[in-house]
Amino acid sequence: MRTSKDRILTTHAGSLSRPANLIALGKSIAIGEAKGDDPAYARLLAASVADVVRKQRELGVDIPDDGEFGKPVAGSYDYGAWWNYAFARMSGFSPAGSAAAAAHETQHKKSGVAEVALTSFANRRDWQKFGEFYLDPESSGSLMGSAARRPVGRPACTAPIKYTGHAALRADIANLKNALAAAGAEEGFMCSIGPGSFARGIDLHYKTEEEFLFAAADAMRDEYKAIVDAGIVLQIDDPSLPDNWDMINPEPPLAEFKKFEQLRIEALNHALRGLPADRIRYHICWGSWHGPHTTDIPLRDIVDLVLSVNAGAYSVEAGNVRHEHEWRVWQDGKLPDGKLLIPGVVSHATNIVEHPQVVADRIVRYAQTVGRDNVIAGTDCGLGGRIHPQIAWAKLQALAEGARLASQELWR
Repeated sequence: MRTSKDRILTTHAGSLSRPANLIALGKSIAIGEAKGDDPAYARLLAASVADVVRKQRELGVDIPDDGEFGKPVAGSYDYGAWWNYAFARMSGFSPAGSAAAAAHETQHKKSGVAEVALTSFANRRDWQKFGEFYLDPESSGSLMGSAARRPVGRPACTAPIKYTGHAALRADIANLKNALAAAGAEEGFMCSIGPGSFARGIDLHYKTEEEFLFAAADAMRDEYKAIVDAGIVLQIDDPSLPDNWDMINPEPPLAEFKKFEQLRIEALNHALRGLPADRIRYHICWGSWHGPHTTDIPLRDIVDLVLSVNAGAYSVEAGNVRHEHEWRVWQDGKLPDGKLLIPGVVSHATNIVEHPQVVADRIVRYAQTVGRDNVIAGTDCGLGGRIHPQIAWAKLQALAEGARLASQELWR
């Protein structure tokens, strides 16, 4: 994995704005009207990945990705593509409400907090605390609020889980490698969901929560290993680590919650076993929706869990104003030797484009805390599907300009 040896390198958290024609085809695939192996879709996808990698490099992103374009979206603003894509790459799931799912209902035993709380986004304490805001169709929260009020309809696990997405994954890898070579990029990364974040669906097959988690981990390992073996940096997307806290109502004791999350970390490390840590980045966030976030768990309460993941770099929110102050966590909880930190220095949660000097100041603060060589400038979360494309690209430009200003200060 590249490090900031003579200047601050830049990257981002994964999702980028998709072109309209790709969104249209992807929507047809996401809702089952078209197949993902359509030759026309494959050609459009390859061309779109080449374009997005080229654009990232032109803006000054050092470590680009494929924008997660291989994960079909249900519309221009889609908060769930990073998660939903995995259901299409797994066997063992039945559509929610289907006869297959209903047949398993009577044999299933509830697993308490994990299943009841985490399958209901409307259960969020933040949403209940600010109900007027979230229920107002004209408020800025309606972007996420309206989507959340629709039935989620997550597929239910009704049989053993196995990874079946090898063909789609091979296409994603080939598209990214070809695009990186064409753009002259030294290194690129690809996102894949963590088992703890994936296994928040409905389990009607496995006897215990632990069995469900580790089955998901074993299946996702196929994806993790293929990405690393292809020479691409693997990014594990695992927002559930902090995000689950707000979805458990009432607020649980911290020790109980950390025990709950520790099992998910163990499942992830099981899936990563034997893979080189220096080819893996671990990304967390507190959820992409545009809301108050007053019930987010503090980073200091979970940083030990974050650092227990077998990864070489850790990507955390640092530009979001609910979490910008948490650079202080790294003063006390020192970054382990040989590890990198990817603080998000531009945010997906506001339409305001950060001034490059603000970005530089954030970078310098982290560099002075954990060492300039150990910092890569990133984004809080994926920009695609969260904010308007024109603003998303402006934010990446501000990221690159801020990194240049920070480098001038740090290497003068």
